[in-house]
Amino acid sequence: QVQLVESGGGLVQAGGSLRLSCAASGSIFSVNAMRWYRQAPGKQRDLVAVITSGGRTTYADSVKGRFTISRDNAKNTVYLQMNSLKPEDTAAYYCNADILVRGGLGFANYWGQGTQDTVSS
Repeated sequence: QVQLVESGGGLVQAGGSLRLSCAASGSIFSVNAMRWYRQAPGKQRDLVAVITSGGRTTYADSVKGRFTISRDNAKNTVYLQMNSLKPEDTAAYYCNADILVRGGLGFANYWGQGTQDTVSS
């Protein structure tokens, strides 16, 4: 019933920027932590950034200082601003969120569909 829809991925040259968006929709009562993961071909899916419901953020060392996670609670949307992109940032990016559905008994974890970001050298 709950969907996370991502947008904003694409192809960019090294040093460029992209901004990803992920909007949660459906019968949502509350959204707690929201996260961005990424997965390169042949590699495991790794956590990139997380933001709590109160706006506290953490980042993987590989993106610290270059990426910024933010959220708009009124829109149930999380963003990932990616600057100074490197070829090693090339991956499928997935948003993730802990969501309480209206009438639900507890939070459940949901995933976006993934969006491909490709950084050329």
